[in-house]
Amino acid sequence: MKFIQNIFDASRPAVTSGKFKPLYPLHNALETMMFVPDHNAKSGAHVRDAIDLKRTMITVIFALVPALIFGIYNSGYQHNKALGLLNSAVGWLQFFTWENFLFGALKIIPMIIVTYIAGLGVEIYFAYRNKHAVNEGFLVSGLLIPMTMPIDMPLWMIAISTIFAVLIGKEVFGGTGMNILNPALTARAFAFFAYPSFMSGDKVWINATLGPGEALVDGYSGATALGQFATTGSTTFSAWDAFLGIIPGSIGETSTILILLGGIYLIATGIGSWKIMFSSLLGAITISLIFNAVAPSMISPEQQGFLSIPFYFHLVFGSWAFSTVFMATDPVSAAHTERGKWIYGFFIGFLGIMIRVFNPAYPEGMMLAILFMNVMAPLIDHYVVEGNIKRRLKRLKLSVN
Repeated sequence: MKFIQNIFDASRPAVTSGKFKPLYPLHNALETMMFVPDHNAKSGAHVRDAIDLKRTMITVIFALVPALIFGIYNSGYQHNKALGLLNSAVGWLQFFTWENFLFGALKIIPMIIVTYIAGLGVEIYFAYRNKHAVNEGFLVSGLLIPMTMPIDMPLWMIAISTIFAVLIGKEVFGGTGMNILNPALTARAFAFFAYPSFMSGDKVWINATLGPGEALVDGYSGATALGQFATTGSTTFSAWDAFLGIIPGSIGETSTILILLGGIYLIATGIGSWKIMFSSLLGAITISLIFNAVAPSMISPEQQGFLSIPFYFHLVFGSWAFSTVFMATDPVSAAHTERGKWIYGFFIGFLGIMIRVFNPAYPEGMMLAILFMNVMAPLIDHYVVEGNIKRRLKRLKLSVN
């Protein structure tokens, strides 16, 4: 890696002065992405730590990679299964094949490239305009956005959604560290409301075409488990299938076990908040058990649908696990106080399942739940801080008396 560092060192004078100076933000972004910055704080009160923001973002990316790789295989597997090239029963020998990986990679890698080009393009423009270094926050968002999209989402739609998320959801608030909404979820929300036919329905989650420009396979339904629950009250997929991830769905959201491993890694490295993750679990289980208890006495069995399914189905189907581990724990848009994290996470799980149950037209509530709680997070922190101040003042008065 020494020769790469030499290239950056040799080219640095050209971008710090002269006609190439406008390229300094791009040069700095690439250098600090690959190497630890060689400048340190010289005065004032600062936290001394071996990790910086880019290293934090890279840690999250490491946690995402297993789910991403599995999503590549699963996209190819679901495609070949839809064409009838595989047996209906899943065998791991026919899942982890080169054909499945190649198909998924050819679909997903362009989505990731387009996301980074569109998002970093906006970031670099604002860095140049405001004369500061490129912010690091998009390193993770650029991977999260395509992982939450359907496999057949057109690239230009992904680009527009990404630009909207970075421009409206982030830069207008001041850039990295100032946004009140999770950028990746902002992109997904924009795509959902701007291009609903490409973000919902049975066929969007699986590429079931015979070839370029050819028609869909006749009679094949690529409905997700949540879509089946919303329409029929049951699903053809088992909880074990969902836990492993061999089901239709967004690219990175299907394998609960790999998402769980990513969450454990984030907690072990101190990057992810276990309080938010665990409280979201408590919120989801609480509302699910309430629905399970009241459903039999309120409506007939054929109308119960989401109300009667076991709580663990909610945890492994859809985007609950992925959203809780990688979206809800966003350190910028989440609550910051320790007690606030418990409240914030609990209501994400609670509201996510509630939206999923009561809105059958949109059987996935985690996106809206997290965005809503992003907006409420500053208010939660405010009242937590105010409560702490009042308790301390009360203790002070008692000690004086």
